[in-house]
Amino acid sequence: MANEWRRSTWGEEISLEYGKGLRGYKDAKGPCRVYGSNGPVGWTTKPLTDGPGVILGRKGAYRGVEYSKKSFFVIDTAYYVKPKTELDMRWIYYAIQHYKLGEINDGSPIPSTTRAAVYVRELDVPLHHEQRAIAHILGSLDDKIELNQRMNETLEAMAQALFKSWFSDFDPVIDNALAAGNTIPEELQARAALRESLGDARKPLPDALRNLFPSEFVTTEEMGRIPKRWKVVPAEKALNINPRVQLKKNTIVPFVDMKALPISGFSITEVSQKAYSGGAKFNNGDVLLARITPCLENGKTGIVDFLDGDEVGFGSTEFIVFRGSGSITTPFVACLSRLTSFREHCIQSMVGSSGRQRVQNACFSNYYLAVPPDNDLLNNFDRLVRGNFDKITEQTAQNRTLTQLRDNLLPKLLSGEMRIPDAEKLVEAVA
Repeated sequence: MANEWRRSTWGEEISLEYGKGLRGYKDAKGPCRVYGSNGPVGWTTKPLTDGPGVILGRKGAYRGVEYSKKSFFVIDTAYYVKPKTELDMRWIYYAIQHYKLGEINDGSPIPSTTRAAVYVRELDVPLHHEQRAIAHILGSLDDKIELNQRMNETLEAMAQALFKSWFSDFDPVIDNALAAGNTIPEELQARAALRESLGDARKPLPDALRNLFPSEFVTTEEMGRIPKRWKVVPAEKALNINPRVQLKKNTIVPFVDMKALPISGFSITEVSQKAYSGGAKFNNGDVLLARITPCLENGKTGIVDFLDGDEVGFGSTEFIVFRGSGSITTPFVACLSRLTSFREHCIQSMVGSSGRQRVQNACFSNYYLAVPPDNDLLNNFDRLVRGNFDKITEQTAQNRTLTQLRDNLLPKLLSGEMRIPDAEKLVEAVA
């Protein structure tokens, strides 16, 4: 630690301000993020305080630390930070992580972080210009991670939109039917009217692709109207569910816990090494879906794209593992796992005691897919979106490297063990 750093207590440096009650934030839209004890929980139109700012969880088993560049709202399960001295706000964010303020417990039945327990803790405070430099180094890594995540979200949304259009809404079939003057089934007329209203914005597919779709619909008992000549296939036949994977006990392999599954997108960024003792086993290209409440409702789903070759990994016993079959490949399976109707079907199948309900594998026998009669269309879908998923894998791998570097640098910079120039060289080398 540098000689000019001063010894202090958190109570001398900051004030922890209580959040406030707020209704409707989960379903609201607005420019301001709403934060609770374990992170972002919704949106609102009016902030509680200006940004940049730091949020510290107050109640619950997991009390996170968040940094917001913009103005934000904090509900009553969390604090927001007000500096009492000249402190860089982003440095405060990293300092709170370093000193593990979110892990302080008051011993009550509901784990809580109290102001009194935080204020007496000691810390070392660098000069303001060093705070800014430390925050800039760590913040540049977090900013790059966030940028990669946003890019991944865009790539995922593009693939998801194409999947829904082709295999759920059947837009190309509707377009072909409109062009041919064929009758549109009553239940699809609203969708057809929407397609017509797009005018020139409804760009036709290239002829080679357009001709792979029929221009008529037929009625099926299982799904109602589907494209002519397409097959109705239950999910349990179209997918390989919980495929058999060999892995010996006590073998140390990559491990994914429930916390690592994202609630949006597919990128699994936290992978550790652990001796296998039981749980869901998987290979590269498999899709993991949380089977237990509330993880499924929250959206926890991920693609396994971090293993080498035929390497095997494992994870929580509460994962369902999906694998494609034939021309149904990982992108198709991943997009299906995010389809609203599929997820709602899984949720409706859940049974068990309150708070411990689980998806039943039997539900995949009566969720049906409309599948083209040959592989050309499925192969073309894979061709069009495969690049998106390859880029997602690349950027997720980069985020793992950046996260590891940030986590290695944080304690060294916050304790003064590593000086600014040395850290800058490390970041430059990785970048």
